Amino acid sequence: MKNSTFLAFPKEGLQFLRSLKRHNNREWFQDHKSTYEAYVKQPIHELIETIAGDFQSFAPEMVASPKISAYRIHRDTRFSKDKSPYKTHVAAVFPRAGLGKHEGAAFYLQIAPAEVLVGGGLYMPLPEDLRAIRNHIAGNPRGLLKIAGSPVFRKMFGSIDGEQLSRVPRGFPSDHPAADYLRYKQFLASRTFSGDIATTARFYKLVVETFRGMLPLIRFLNEPIVKARRIRERHQAMLGF
Repeated sequence: MKNSTFLAFPKEGLQFLRSLKRHNNREWFQDHKSTYEAYVKQPIHELIETIAGDFQSFAPEMVASPKISAYRIHRDTRFSKDKSPYKTHVAAVFPRAGLGKHEGAAFYLQIAPAEVLVGGGLYMPLPEDLRAIRNHIAGNPRGLLKIAGSPVFRKMFGSIDGEQLSRVPRGFPSDHPAADYLRYKQFLASRTFSGDIATTARFYKLVVETFRGMLPLIRFLNEPIVKARRIRERHQAMLGF
């Protein structure tokens, strides 16, 4: 990995995204592709590479690489009524090593002209992963309650968000100390800022600060998923798969 130091997202990058929203077509994009490469794609790659260095000091199990972390600007329009070919934001995900890009709990960052979102969590867990997390919560309710109730977490994120069941799932007592969290189908937390903050010297510090504040939740969610994966891999190895 080359040495990179991210300082701030360029104002030209935000301006490109604003213009792309008004001219969301392939012809315009191709005519301005060099601007995209220089002021959107390259800066987000530099941010990812800089975070990779900082992860070594506080979250070495998390992955940050342009190839894995950076999202393509092209939209998947196959199942959408909106056929606009391009996203009007730039985003990156930082998953746990050993899990897929969209498996397990991860950090997430999104930059748009109107808003910056920094956070993460578990967005679309596999059924077996959600089951493992619920069992983990049931067996260690104090762990999650301590994380969600900590002053740092509450000040940064307020609370854990995400889609929820209307009642505690079957197999768990309705009066469980963490009954509310057993209903969750997603475990998300984030902070939002004005889009212009991405162009300031404060931006990168806020990203790292947010990821540090979220790390206990990310680790709590990933612990049972990683454990279940290892047990399954050992079992398959014993069977000769």
